[in-house]
Amino acid sequence: MFVADALRNEVKKNGFAICEDVLPPAEIAALLRSLNRISESGSFRRRGATFAVRNLLDTSLEVRELANSEMVRRLVEAVLGPGSFAVRGILFDKIPDANWKVPWHQDVTIAIQEKVEAEGFGAWSIKADVLHVQPPAYVLEQMISVRIHLDPCGEANGALSVIPGSHLQGRIPEGEIARIREEIPERICAVRAGSALVMRPLLLHASSPSRAPGHRRVVHIDFAAVKLPNSMRWFSEKSRHE
Repeated sequence: MFVADALRNEVKKNGFAICEDVLPPAEIAALLRSLNRISESGSFRRRGATFAVRNLLDTSLEVRELANSEMVRRLVEAVLGPGSFAVRGILFDKIPDANWKVPWHQDVTIAIQEKVEAEGFGAWSIKADVLHVQPPAYVLEQMISVRIHLDPCGEANGALSVIPGSHLQGRIPEGEIARIREEIPERICAVRAGSALVMRPLLLHASSPSRAPGHRRVVHIDFAAVKLPNSMRWFSEKSRHE
């Protein structure tokens, strides 16, 4: 369990917090069954195994229900307030045939419906047939990510490492990351199955390859509390209004 004020303060100061026991074992099992039924559309596969699935808010009713569940909403609203909404869902898994290293970075892209020119938005790209763009920092500063762990995740199987407080420095040029790492000790976010890592997108984070066999499945859901400029629309708005 958690206390909203404590969660809000911890995320404000450090850019992340670990919240225990968000999902009970029965709900984890049901969610895993539903994810196993997802078709190959929008998924990444290697040697017949799926190691990532994008667009989960579109492809999984269970993930949409999870994003709107009372417990997850309490986590999100403690940080962003009641006007926040889910904007993207991704499944990540580290398996022996897809055991990647993720270098230090910030999450700086959002999924939108169609290209609309707006000041500060650029670096357009397509991921899993969905248009993405890098928004100005003010958009990312009004977002939060909830990473719900479906398997135990520790240092041995690729847990995230983070630089506490780095989200307060806005968009960080790649050339500045080494300096920040020297100044601020990193933290390894070991998270139990059923628990959640709540983090700001601008928090510097990385992960190492897993040294342990088996799954490391994480449902990553992004939430926002900001309206995009001009006629630009979040990709998830299609799902919410259709």
